[in-house]
Amino acid sequence: MDPTTTFLSCDWGTSAFRLRLVERESLKILAETHSKEGNAATAERWQQAGQPPAQRVAFYRSILQKQLTKLETTVKMSLDGVPVVISGMASSTIGMLELPYLPLPFATDGSDLLTRTIPAEPDFKHSILLISGVKSADDVMRGEEVQLVGCQFENTAEPQLFLHPGTHAKHVLVQHGRAIAMKTYMTGEIFSLLSTKGILAASVEEGGKLDEGQNRQWFEKGVEHSQQANLLHNAFLVRTNDLFKKASKRENYFFLSGLLIGSECHDLLARRPASITLAGEPALLALYGAALQKLGIAGNCPVRTKTAEEVTLVGQVAVLQQQLITLGKI
Repeated sequence: MDPTTTFLSCDWGTSAFRLRLVERESLKILAETHSKEGNAATAERWQQAGQPPAQRVAFYRSILQKQLTKLETTVKMSLDGVPVVISGMASSTIGMLELPYLPLPFATDGSDLLTRTIPAEPDFKHSILLISGVKSADDVMRGEEVQLVGCQFENTAEPQLFLHPGTHAKHVLVQHGRAIAMKTYMTGEIFSLLSTKGILAASVEEGGKLDEGQNRQWFEKGVEHSQQANLLHNAFLVRTNDLFKKASKRENYFFLSGLLIGSECHDLLARRPASITLAGEPALLALYGAALQKLGIAGNCPVRTKTAEEVTLVGQVAVLQQQLITLGKI
């Protein structure tokens, strides 16, 4: 495999690991593998192993090597020399090598993100480009900064918003080719807690899609209610919807989702950006797109959507190219 035309994209999160062999120019995925060996589980194994700190990188590389071997079996050839680009939690306190956060602002082309190159060694024949996260005075992110780079924002004076839905949704303001401010919303985590723990868990049921049955109507009703009353009161309506048989448990699931996503997006009504880029998993993109439409935000500024996979690959290869330019290799 030609190491100058391909790279290994590693998205190493807290609870999951994904590795892809990718063509640099076309971003075509040639092979991929994934596991539940996220950084949290790997860090726990590292602690249990009782090895000295100097062996930490080697321990994490052994996890990488196991997955690399799977890819080599799939493509039936050696991947020696192909560089690995890692974004996500691998640069955190539970990761391979802790790197400090880069303070805002940062360039949206990825040229000034904080990185560390770990050279190849005889027992691991791949250089590793580790990308760190970003911080503001009171907020942080790891992984989303690479996805923001992958959105390829225009260099304009108009404020643009990067919105990444997820467990901890990120809103990042972009202006003049730089990310200048950010906010984290614990939307996904609060939804998970409310829908699986406590009294509301018995009133909702996961399943179905947004456009099935009355799901969209109940989701939009949740978005509407989120603008009219306090979330702590609105949440109890999930209970009474079920108690009074107003909604099925699956419809209630979408109602609760609408309440939380609507609450998150409420801030955008006061300060609307010139454009919004939604980047994430398809199911969440559909929900956020519907919420922005219902709130009238989408009607006043363009909203474009990109998948998490697409922006991760584009962002990683952009940072890799910047690194090669810095080293004088291209």
